[in-house]
Amino acid sequence: MPPSDGWYLLGPFIAVALVGFLGAIFWRMGLQWTRAGEDPLRDLYDGLTIFDHGEDYGLLCPAAATRDPVIAEEIRALLRAAGIRSTSATRPDGRLVVLVFPEAVEEARRLVGGSPAL
Repeated sequence: MPPSDGWYLLGPFIAVALVGFLGAIFWRMGLQWTRAGEDPLRDLYDGLTIFDHGEDYGLLCPAAATRDPVIAEEIRALLRAAGIRSTSATRPDGRLVVLVFPEAVEEARRLVGGSPAL
């Protein structure tokens, strides 16, 4: 086949048409549910809350919570003076949580006392 009669365009045209056809099929079958705003698979994994343990701080345990960063820093200073290592994290609701290691959580909660302990 000489390239001057136009047959060389048939291969790319078939490829583009096939990709467009498959894209339309996949869109119709698989992606149409995303436009509805509701997940049709929600009923299937609604009861699977195995991994939803709320807040996960790894090896650390919450010892106290407050909304004021100054109070959180005062609690950390109090724990530091008692020889307890601590850090703080922010919860999704905006409260600050003072975290300690599990072996020191009871002592830390006793020391904190008046703050809103968890």
